Amino acid sequence: MTILADVLVGLVAALHAYFLVLEMFLWTRPLGRKTFGNTAEFAESTKVLAANQGLYNGFLVAGLVWGLVADQRDVKIFFLTCVVVAGVYGAQTVSRRILVVQALPAVLALVAVLVAA
Repeated sequence: MTILADVLVGLVAALHAYFLVLEMFLWTRPLGRKTFGNTAEFAESTKVLAANQGLYNGFLVAGLVWGLVADQRDVKIFFLTCVVVAGVYGAQTVSRRILVVQALPAVLALVAVLVAA
């Protein structure tokens, strides 16, 4: 079960690394605009805010990778909980889709980490 938990934590980290790239580097490009449903004008005017969001996603990735590399259960639990909270907040304030794309994988990983103990 520990291997499954670590694979799921790695998946959540990979998703957030992808979000970082989308928000920090591709926000104004066609893929970034299409992913988030933004116009070129909106993307251009909000690119600094998006880069800030991407940076925060990078911190989540760093924490999850730290938990995996150091094999620290508490670190994994903390950062997965942060991802769940961010996903629930995003679903309430931005798009319900965030609940499925961000929060659900983190919940599954969190449950796996808790069960694997």
